[in-house]
Amino acid sequence: MFNKIIKLAHKKCPKLEFPENGQQFFEVVVKHASRTANSDSENLHSSAPLPNPTAIEPLPPLQDVAVSDRPALFLRKIQVCCFLCDFSDTLNSVYEKETKRQTLEELLEIIQSGSFGFGENQEDLINMVSLNIFRCLPPSSLNTDNVYPEDDDKYLDPSWPHLQLVYEILLRYVVAPETDIKTTKRYIDHVFVLKLVDLFDSEDQREREYLKTILHRIYGKFMVHRPFIRKAINNVFYRFIFETQRHNGIAELLEILGSIINGFALPMKEEHKLFLMRNLIPLHKPKCISSYHQQLSYCVVQFVEKDNRLADPVIRGMLKYWPVTNCQKEVLFLGELEEVLEATQFPEFIRCIVSLFRQIGRCLNSPHFQVAERALYLWNNEHIISIVAENRNVILPAIFEALENNMKSHWNRAVHGLTANVRKMFLEMDAKLFEECQRQYLEKEARARELEEKRELTWKKLEAVAAQAVRDDMVLVN
Repeated sequence: MFNKIIKLAHKKCPKLEFPENGQQFFEVVVKHASRTANSDSENLHSSAPLPNPTAIEPLPPLQDVAVSDRPALFLRKIQVCCFLCDFSDTLNSVYEKETKRQTLEELLEIIQSGSFGFGENQEDLINMVSLNIFRCLPPSSLNTDNVYPEDDDKYLDPSWPHLQLVYEILLRYVVAPETDIKTTKRYIDHVFVLKLVDLFDSEDQREREYLKTILHRIYGKFMVHRPFIRKAINNVFYRFIFETQRHNGIAELLEILGSIINGFALPMKEEHKLFLMRNLIPLHKPKCISSYHQQLSYCVVQFVEKDNRLADPVIRGMLKYWPVTNCQKEVLFLGELEEVLEATQFPEFIRCIVSLFRQIGRCLNSPHFQVAERALYLWNNEHIISIVAENRNVILPAIFEALENNMKSHWNRAVHGLTANVRKMFLEMDAKLFEECQRQYLEKEARARELEEKRELTWKKLEAVAAQAVRDDMVLVN
């Protein structure tokens, strides 16, 4: 009886089945670790990959066969390009490498000429591209502290002769007018786009340039992917800012975003404003900002130019991450600040005027002459001079002490000359206000001297009492 119950239970309990490729789980848990996600998600593409051939066979040119045989030959050429060559040894598989390179060049020429439609080979073509470019990136070969590596130190991928042709094929496929968006988006899907974003961590600048162009074209052509692309880039920034502070493709990703921000419609969505405050402003924090600051500054200024009300939170965000000990970074901040102030209107300028010019005053007194010079150069900008002149009653008292200290004690002669020009400018703007600030400065100096004298007198009294106590102890001992 017991055996019958067991057999009945086996019949009623269906066997649990899970998808072998794990694609459903990948769509829920998205991995963004650029140097591991590629290898982990290699088998997660929606379409089945082409088999990787173990050898390369020579194939005739497409023009040398009958028209009816060309589709089959085209597919065989795609399969030949799925052969992965080992570039770790330059003397290994020389014939296979050259055959594959020639086949890739032929495929590229066919696609560029437009004489051969993609038809049913789109899936095979994208699988071939995926098999070649989606790979585990090698460990970093450069010192992470070296922000500007020399040309001789830049990493060059040994497989670039093949990779370049594959990227060119992908680019031509994406921009080709005969590619149907409804059909193509089945192959260039979210998983494909995510892998492209992960590849931006490649050390080879040539690869990042191709990735930048291709991702930008995908963003422009496939509107359905736009929110996902922005989110994927955001996640790369989050990981870079708050975890690793190391990524090779931040500048290229910011270049793409600069073009995207330029096309934002007004009034600006709240999502885009949050991106500014949660991504772009914290990107001022990493110490390697010099490698991508030009692109970052362009994106920030684009936001301010599109919506002047963003000037106040942008300036306050920059002040929050203002460097304390990194003088080169401080010079970059001052340059970006000037561009932001050029796009700032009077109402937004008033809101942050006090905290802003307190920081500028500290920069004026910097012992690093480049920081002091860059801060003084702000008064060469006509727009900044105009808004400073309208708010001189607040600005001059905030920086007057810094100007006077520079005149008295700064070691650099160029800083002396620039400081004298700024003092003269304020004197010509409002002589009465200048004299009042000078009077307050002299009074403050006098009070400081009195306090110093009192402090010295107090210490002398303490020393006298201590000396007397020592003498009394000596008398008692005797």
